[in-house]
This record gives sequence, C-alpha cells and structure tokens, in this order.
Amino acid sequence: MRGQILDFDPTAGSGLISGDDGIRYAFNADQVTPPASITPGLRVDFVPVAGQATSIMLLAAAVPSSGPSATPGVPVDTFDFAKVLFAFEGRIRRQHFWLGWLICLGIGIVLGWIPVIGALISIALIWPNVAITVKRLHDMGHSGWLAIIPWIGGMVAIGGIIATIGVSAIAHGGNWESDDPAVVWPLVAPALGIFAIASVVQFGFLLWIGLTEGQPGDNRFGPNPKTR
Repeated sequence: MRGQILDFDPTAGSGLISGDDGIRYAFNADQVTPPASITPGLRVDFVPVAGQATSIMLLAAAVPSSGPSATPGVPVDTFDFAKVLFAFEGRIRRQHFWLGWLICLGIGIVLGWIPVIGALISIALIWPNVAITVKRLHDMGHSGWLAIIPWIGGMVAIGGIIATIGVSAIAHGGNWESDDPAVVWPLVAPALGIFAIASVVQFGFLLWIGLTEGQPGDNRFGPNPKTR
C-alpha cells in the first residue's frame, strides 16, 4: 500500500503514515528503507500489519532533491488528468477544480457544433462534471451527495417552467400568435422568473465549491491535496 508520512519524531524514532485507504498507521524508523531523512510529506510504500506500517520504502519520486518541492508541505502543483476528471475518491484543490471545469466547458462547446453525435457524446460529460464536484466537496469536508443539488434544481426548474407555461396558456386562451406584448408577456414571464431563480442557484453553487477554501490537513476523505 502507498501513503504519505504525516508526522515523525526523531527523538522517539516513530511517526504516523496516512495510507491511501484513508487510515493512519504508526511506524518506527527501523522499518524505513533506504536510510534517509524522514520528513512529513514524503510518499512511501508499506505493508500494513494490525495498524502498524512495516517494510516501509521511501519512493524515489517522493524524495526531494532541490527546488520548491524539496520543502515538506509545499504544494506540488501537478494536474492528474485521469484522477481529476474521472475518479470520485479523494480531494482536489480549487485550482484543479477550475481547470477540470474549463476542460468540460470547452469540450461541451466544441461538441455543440456536431449534430446528433455531439449531443450524445455531451451526455458523457456528466461523469467528469460530477466527479470534480464530488472531490471538491470532499476537500471542503462535505458529502459528495451534495453534488445533486444543482441537478435537482435544474429538473425542478424545467418541470416548473413547463407547468407554468401550460397553466398560463390555458388561462390566457393559448394565444401565442398574438403580437400584443400585453397578451404574450403573461404567458412567458412566470417561466422566465423560474429560469432566473434556477440559474442563480446553480451559479451560486458553482461559486461556493469553486471558491471555498478546503479543510486544512487530512479529513475523512483523504490528505490535503495541497501538500501531496
């Protein structure tokens, strides 16, 4: 199993490792190879045994040499395309959320110019959109199920618009062909109002998950993505 060193006390020769399974494991320095300076933030491979990390191997890619990444706790700003866009586990930082959102937006715009096939492929974008939302919620310490809020809001809005237009059309005799704004406006005004409210809710949700600071340190969904 792989994980990350969270804490190490040189005096006691012991510390903690956060496994990629979300569980913390205690370890002793004599279990670490190769001999090196053990510092928080290093990635390791280990064998978990009854809550203890044994046979710990420092990963070569995780051992800092020089530059900004040599300092434990300093963000390593790498964008894992597959993990960010397709995985539902773990956490992502705000910057990576916006990168993923812009990628989905750009692909959606391009596919919008392709008849039929583009529309069908666009449905597949639901997956990465939900995936980045779920992981951003995890970073904030919230359940990923909150990602359904804008989808439910959109469906309720569509139903409300259809119902409102139907009721308005019946009440005004369905006179859609009239050129008189006084006749047409009462038919469309309620629907536009519902659409505006739904748009505000969805935009507000986007800003909330896109701008809110993530929880510091580890949480129940994994380690802080800024210090991995």
